[in-house]
Amino acid sequence: MLKILGKASSINVRKVLWTCSELQLPFEREDWGAGFKDPNDAEFLALNPNGLVPVLKDGDFVLWESNSIIRYLASRYGGERLYPSEPVARAKIDQWMDWQATELNRSWSYAFLALVRKLQTHQAQTEISMSIANWTRFMQILNRQLERTASFVAAEHFSLADIAIALSVNRWFSTPFQHAYLPAVSAYFDRLADRPGFAAHCRNGTP
Repeated sequence: MLKILGKASSINVRKVLWTCSELQLPFEREDWGAGFKDPNDAEFLALNPNGLVPVLKDGDFVLWESNSIIRYLASRYGGERLYPSEPVARAKIDQWMDWQATELNRSWSYAFLALVRKLQTHQAQTEISMSIANWTRFMQILNRQLERTASFVAAEHFSLADIAIALSVNRWFSTPFQHAYLPAVSAYFDRLADRPGFAAHCRNGTP
């Protein structure tokens, strides 16, 4: 039985939960993170020295970093349709997953912490405006990509890239500010609606 360490509201834990749903993998989950067990405890740090969720335990194998975890699950448990072994198709998926983890996520961090989490350490209006501007620029890149594919992010089929990016899109729509008009992104988000993992772990009321 797979074991996932991390609270269900974490955006990175939700990547793993959604992937398990797509692969129909049973798992157990333990609550770690703010409001639950402290990931800075020695027990957790022995598994992930960064003190961050999620952590996956698959028997004696331990893995951290959400994108690495979902790549492993797809590769290990018959997820060729989500993460194909063909090098070019896989590279396109990796490209967009890495873009989400670096460029896109970094752009929304300040605005999200200010406007949704309402952290007092993130209330500088100049920084909020800059974050929204950068976030909008990257979402426009995504919108152009979805205009080209007219389907999913990396290609015509749903893939791991969509799990990672759709969670960030959910965060875009859930953060209160004046959003740019991005019709391809809106249509894409609606296109995911019939996936059970999307309803349970992305569009579930959690930003």
